[in-house]
Amino acid sequence: MSLNIFHIVSGKKWSGIEQYVYDLASESKREGNYVEIVATKRENILNRFRPLEIPISILPLRRKADIESPIRFARLIKRGHNVVHVHNVKDARMALIARRISENRNTRIILTCHTVEKAKKGFVHRMIYNDLDKIIFVSELSRNEFMLTLPSLDLSKTCVIHDSVKRDPNMAADFDIRQRYGIGDSKKLIMFHGRICEEKGISVLLRAITQLDKSRYHLVIMGSGEVKYMGIIKAFIIANQLLHNVSFIPYQAHVQPLVAQCDIGVLPSIVREAFGITNIEYMMLGKPHITTDNGAQPEYIDNGSTGMLVPPNDYKALADAIETLIDDDNLCARMGAEAKVKFDTQLDYRHFMEHINMAYK
Repeated sequence: MSLNIFHIVSGKKWSGIEQYVYDLASESKREGNYVEIVATKRENILNRFRPLEIPISILPLRRKADIESPIRFARLIKRGHNVVHVHNVKDARMALIARRISENRNTRIILTCHTVEKAKKGFVHRMIYNDLDKIIFVSELSRNEFMLTLPSLDLSKTCVIHDSVKRDPNMAADFDIRQRYGIGDSKKLIMFHGRICEEKGISVLLRAITQLDKSRYHLVIMGSGEVKYMGIIKAFIIANQLLHNVSFIPYQAHVQPLVAQCDIGVLPSIVREAFGITNIEYMMLGKPHITTDNGAQPEYIDNGSTGMLVPPNDYKALADAIETLIDDDNLCARMGAEAKVKFDTQLDYRHFMEHINMAYK
């Protein structure tokens, strides 16, 4: 039985949640379901979804005193077997009100929790959690943290579905990183890709590479960040004479063909990652990588086998791990191969969709 699947997206800028919705909507459409995006009128978001060639409904989705959104959304779910997939509690509340107005009992409302945080304890929030048909957590860590303040929630209403990432069908890179930035073949190409901010541990990574032999590596930082923070890290690079060892690549729409060119991946987050999509992109492409052990990473990374785990904020431990991989080509090859097997057998998007469809149906 095909479903009518509605994704509600109320974010102000494109982030990992929006990409999660994009990939999921694309795959659900391919499987023969009717899929629709419900979003606010923000062109930066709408333009990114339009290539999917699926309907997009515009609603106010305001935080407070928003009567219009549930009334209008109720018309969309009046008939049929519907799944409403939301990604924050505010949108869950709107969807629940809309379902009540529509009087369509064949509508399931599902919330994915993408963060590591405790459940809100107020009466209204408890009602929302109890009225949802399913709460998906992207890791056991995320669910455990949530349940600390809501132990009464029926566990059968929850499930853990590890995130995944779709393979880019076009792996032809727009440019050769080594050629563009003059990186010699004798140097290991180390890469960080993602949001450039303090939480992702960029400052720790830069301190770590000051401990390394400059003739043996080149670090590429790929992504975008706030102007103020970019200024801080560039000042550090200049002060520590790293200009010939660090290059920046701005945000890229097709990141995988560039990630495939690196020798070693690094994601040294200093905050607890609810999952860590960057990590599994390295795994999918068979790249050895180093990350921290303070989030959900130990749930899918076997230390020393499919990746290396180091403590957060420990630049010396991070430097040692990088140096270990620089020194040992055999370890790099083995770790990359084992990471790819782990991804293909347990974390591939096909497995992700199987679990999502179980939650939907």
